[in-house]
Amino acid sequence: MTSPDITFEAPVVIGRLVRRYKRFFMDVQLDDREDVVVAHTANTGSMKGLLDPGNRVMMTYNPSPKRKLDYSVQAIEVGDAWVGCNTHLPNQFVAAAVAAGKLPELDGYESQRREVKYGIENRSRIDLLLEDSTTGAPSCYVEVKNVTLREGRLALFPDAVTARGQKHLEELMNVIQEGHRAALVFLVQRTDCDGFSPADAIDPEYGRLLRKAEKSGLCIICAAAQVSDTGIRFAGTLPVRLHGDGL
Repeated sequence: MTSPDITFEAPVVIGRLVRRYKRFFMDVQLDDREDVVVAHTANTGSMKGLLDPGNRVMMTYNPSPKRKLDYSVQAIEVGDAWVGCNTHLPNQFVAAAVAAGKLPELDGYESQRREVKYGIENRSRIDLLLEDSTTGAPSCYVEVKNVTLREGRLALFPDAVTARGQKHLEELMNVIQEGHRAALVFLVQRTDCDGFSPADAIDPEYGRLLRKAEKSGLCIICAAAQVSDTGIRFAGTLPVRLHGDGL
């Protein structure tokens, strides 16, 4: 069986967060010297709970004439846990987890394709499309969300109001009405959580739509990943708590 784990291909450098600004940039003071470098962060969300100045930042160092910045943010340390915040990795990670049989709810498909156009006039893209032409089983449309926010022992999503996320839920419900399967995988890139719940206090509409989608047949899965200075490792699954059965 293959492994879904991801190994960082560039050296890891640790520093301390100075500030995040303009969504895509962080100033980070390196641990091994006094230099402050500018690092790119792929995470465009609020990163609520991660951005206290002085938090340790894990970056990969990959200088190249094709890159504007040499450093890329992979994770931020909160308490004793590294929290993976590189949103370029979850789709790859979940696709590999499915291929490795780590998510049994998504087993039994012959092939998978990524970033497939769908929806009204094919204006949207699904993160992962699972298909099986040999059995004629319904295709499964899989959306992936990266989760970094924690409250108590629960991982929460979203960390800010997300009209885009609400739209994705509507599109997944439409897919189900058309006779296909649909699944939503929340990838929690931290290991200090015991379950997952929608962040109703932040975006109550998202929580309402998520529960509606679940009742319509949406398969909701929460996977966990452990981040270290070598990469990201599959760390099992967490219970999904939608109806007031929090920890």
